[in-house]
Amino acid sequence: MKSVSTWWCALLIGLAATFATGSAAMAQEEKKDDAAAAQPAGDAKPVEQPPAAPTIAPEKFGESLVTLTDQANGITVAIDTVWVLVTAFLVFFMNLGFATVESGFCRAKNCVNILSKNFIVFAATTIGFWLIGWGLMFGDGGDGTLGKFVGTKGLFMVSGDDNSPELWNADPKLSKYQGVYSSIGWAGVPLMAKFLFQLVFAGTAATIVSGCVAERIKYHSFILFTFIMSIAIYPVIGHWIWGGGWAAAGGMFDFAGSTVVHSVGGWAGLAGIIVLGPRIGKYAADGSVRPIPGHNLTAATIGCFVLWFGWFGFNPGSTMGATGGNLALIGHVAVTTNTAAAAGTLTATLTSWLIMKKPDLGMTLNGCLAGLVAITAPCAFVSVPYSLIIGAVSGVLVVLAVITFDKLRLDDPVGALSVHLVNGIFGTLCIGLFADSTVNSVIKNGLFVDGSTEQLISQIKGVLGTAAYVFPVALVAWFVLKATVGIRVSREEEMEGLDVGEHGNEAYHGFQMIREG
Repeated sequence: MKSVSTWWCALLIGLAATFATGSAAMAQEEKKDDAAAAQPAGDAKPVEQPPAAPTIAPEKFGESLVTLTDQANGITVAIDTVWVLVTAFLVFFMNLGFATVESGFCRAKNCVNILSKNFIVFAATTIGFWLIGWGLMFGDGGDGTLGKFVGTKGLFMVSGDDNSPELWNADPKLSKYQGVYSSIGWAGVPLMAKFLFQLVFAGTAATIVSGCVAERIKYHSFILFTFIMSIAIYPVIGHWIWGGGWAAAGGMFDFAGSTVVHSVGGWAGLAGIIVLGPRIGKYAADGSVRPIPGHNLTAATIGCFVLWFGWFGFNPGSTMGATGGNLALIGHVAVTTNTAAAAGTLTATLTSWLIMKKPDLGMTLNGCLAGLVAITAPCAFVSVPYSLIIGAVSGVLVVLAVITFDKLRLDDPVGALSVHLVNGIFGTLCIGLFADSTVNSVIKNGLFVDGSTEQLISQIKGVLGTAAYVFPVALVAWFVLKATVGIRVSREEEMEGLDVGEHGNEAYHGFQMIREG
């Protein structure tokens, strides 16, 4: 107890000492304050003020505004460039989707060949489009007749004069663009960003052909035709519609490529199907159709998901900018794109269910792709309800088209003609049917909006012009290849599978494969 009492006493003494010291210090501070208050005002030290904000001399004010404007423009260009590149990467990623859809819809013995074609097609397109395709498509053509059909300036290796990202304007007083690619001068991004974005679209058109000629085409012949596509077929139609050619001058619109990309690929593929002929065993002697099932619907389904995802780069990315008025347009295009895909998926499933008595997964997947292809041209010009109608009709069309092409003995292993050709045409015409100037003021109203036929006539001219050029040129190209290097593998190689005969590889090495007799 004694020790506890001692401890408490020590604590109380310490507290008292601390209180006394604090009181003395406070008293001294009060004395200092009183003394300072008693000093005359003239003796007081001046209070330090914060530094004044910098001012701009009147004669320098204009220069400062120019600097701020340059900084704002630089930020805008940076944002737009990142947007264009990211969406280009999404479209490039669609090559994976095409590869897995096509390989899944075809037989296992041809899987390596199909994957290899879908891989190398972009490499070949890159070289061809860079060498001359870009120049033919976007090069200025001058005032002559030739310029209405192909570019004539800055033809080779994207080397023409160009001061992008400065913008082109129809009013010379407002236009800052100087160069030979004025048809794409409306996009305020650097030239190489424009090139890459357009390149991935060119690659998509060539990939469509791969599905049409699958399971019987010689590998080297397909590569050669890809070069022809990238330098003599795709760029020409691209110039007509996107490069300031006759179709664009006539008022035709194709926002993201239902015709420029998908119909072009479809017409070229149709020519290849005709020259190649059907796969062995596809049609019986009496003309009846023998189904040749794909080997991996899992891969096909994954591929369709990849393509649906990539289409959010394909269509919204075609704004080629994410600032200003493009902000609202991007959202609108994304929603119309998705709505059409969803509607096409549902109606294709229902149509196949009614006709085939079962909901065929292949038709469901192609219904989704049909909706995406059909909405690609009008996605920026139609309302969301009309995008639903476009997608719904495309889903029915794709099923009926697959059945019709089989009856015509046009062997299309993956349904590429039904998806890309038929619905590419339909989607392009939909601008003339459903376009709404309240959605996008650059377009004229469609037939079902106010009864006008002017826009529809422009669209029909573009569709017919595309068919009149692409199909015969592709047909000649296929016949020339057939006569020179050959285009179809031997009967023995087709029966064994192109993986071994063309590549010396097997996609499923070690697995027991069932061979046709």
